[in-house]
Amino acid sequence: MDARTFNNISALPSDGVIDLSALVAGRPDSALAALLAAADLVLVISAAGRIDQVHVGSGDIEADEVQDWQGDDWRATALPDSEAKIDGLLNDAIAPRWREANHVGANGDLPLKWLTLPLPGGRRLAIARDQRVAASLQQRLVRAQAAMERDSMRLRQLETRHRLLFDTAAEPIFIIDAASRCVLEANAAARRATGLSAQALDGLNFAALVHPADHDGTIAALGALTVTEQRHPARLRLASGQSFAMAASLFRQDRDNRLLIRLAPLELATPAAGEPLAAAMERMPDPFVLADDNFDIIAGNGAFLDLVGLARLADLVGQPVSRYLGRPGIDLGVLTTALRDHGAVRGFATIVRSGTGDPASSEGEPVEVSAVSSGEPGSLRHGFAIRPLARDASQPAGASLPMSQLTDLVGRVSLKDIVRESTDLIERLCIEAALNYTDDNRASAAEILGLSRQSLYSKLHRHGLGNLGDSDSSNDNS
Repeated sequence: MDARTFNNISALPSDGVIDLSALVAGRPDSALAALLAAADLVLVISAAGRIDQVHVGSGDIEADEVQDWQGDDWRATALPDSEAKIDGLLNDAIAPRWREANHVGANGDLPLKWLTLPLPGGRRLAIARDQRVAASLQQRLVRAQAAMERDSMRLRQLETRHRLLFDTAAEPIFIIDAASRCVLEANAAARRATGLSAQALDGLNFAALVHPADHDGTIAALGALTVTEQRHPARLRLASGQSFAMAASLFRQDRDNRLLIRLAPLELATPAAGEPLAAAMERMPDPFVLADDNFDIIAGNGAFLDLVGLARLADLVGQPVSRYLGRPGIDLGVLTTALRDHGAVRGFATIVRSGTGDPASSEGEPVEVSAVSSGEPGSLRHGFAIRPLARDASQPAGASLPMSQLTDLVGRVSLKDIVRESTDLIERLCIEAALNYTDDNRASAAEILGLSRQSLYSKLHRHGLGNLGDSDSSNDNS
């Protein structure tokens, strides 16, 4: 505190009413007068901490908000979390400092920033600035930051989903610069089709990937895309000789034109002319499918495509056999175990599910499977010959495994595996029966089965039964 301000304060009376308005008008050049004139609220505090005088400035504080403060203990006007700050203001020495405190006003909470100056006789002059505008701006800033974080999170999630779709697409996809024709991005299928790594493709001219005979036509088709919309896919061959139907779309990014090129294979893998066995397998009336050592499909004949309702072999290749064959988590495990242990299985009764249906469903067409494994460890191939069976009208789909089938496994599969698979089957059938009996009410089904809801949900998830989403809560409350 400077000497001039100290002298002005020392000249104030030690008791009685202090005329602050007269002080401001009489000495407008003094620092104290300027401070009082800029204040939103000024209090004269007695030595005992009681409010003797209340002076409302020209700010946003209304007189009726603090008119009841006069005569009250200054601490009593503050919220509980600010009482310690009021004590600090009452104990400030000659070198005061600003402190923020929240008070109870007539119209709600009143955040104020205080500075106290000592007066003669132990009294204090408390000068306040209204912090409601600053608090409002701070709240708006916090809300804006929260909104930005939510938008940033949504953008990252959207980018992750698009990246996942791009990388896992079965068709080769390229993103190239429309002007230079240089490859900017290529998905995994594009790298497989060209036989090049991501580093090798980055910046490479797209024309270098095309067969020389189709070079001019491809460049012309890409050039036409920058002028007009593509209405029909163009045909091209890659340098490897494989033919594709090329569909391209023009879009803008970073103020430049980009082309998204999708390649759809025109020629599916077919048996060579010199392979009569493969040709006969393709023409045979019974469905047949060939899988690798991981039981992922690598080939299938037309009868199998008809059985699962697919039009192209490309939609089948790479899919796990369990996507179409066997009840989820039940009899396919027995079949694959027997194949690995004994190399062959005959007359195994199971189901085949549609390629367009739910992969977790136990509904399907009853079939009888004969399977065989061949090759060396690490390069095994598993062939599945499938014979459709007439469904028994009295037995619902997926209702049970024949007892004869279980007994036929004796000697080929360990008793432990047979018991485990049959136990899972019985558990699944009981849960299905309880859900049917209660019209899919999960809470009632759990009560009938003597299970907790959490235990029932765990078993539903393990057996792939039902949709464990929002419908659970609606079923439980029905």
